[in-house]
Amino acid sequence: MKTQISPLRFSQLLSATPRGARLARLLTVQQLDAWGRPPACTVSESAALVVAELAANAVTHGRTQGRGFRLTLTAGAPDTGTLRIEVTDARGDRAPRSRTTVPDPTADSGRGLLLVEALTTRWGWEPWPPSGKTVWACLPLS
Repeated sequence: MKTQISPLRFSQLLSATPRGARLARLLTVQQLDAWGRPPACTVSESAALVVAELAANAVTHGRTQGRGFRLTLTAGAPDTGTLRIEVTDARGDRAPRSRTTVPDPTADSGRGLLLVEALTTRWGWEPWPPSGKTVWACLPLS
């Protein structure tokens, strides 16, 4: 019989508000600490920034009246060494786009996905039926 090592998984539904986005970041740091990654380590700091950006985008661009967003963290089995961050919102019609150019230095926004791209090994999105989307990003755990 083959032994299977289950990944560590955390999932939480949050309100699509600035407070919900802040809570997503704090819960990420707390959960990683429970999984043995202290708040001051590189993985925790990078994950907090990625979650902050993805959650802020879910609140700003993916919000639908009366619907929240879901944060899911999955730390793979030891041989994968990857943390997968997922933020699911209700607006599947508004897909994230990676920027190929740097935004105007005086602009107040437009840098979030550049930051996600710089901190992660890969990221993307997929439809979440019936009408939402999941934006995901992967970070190395080492």
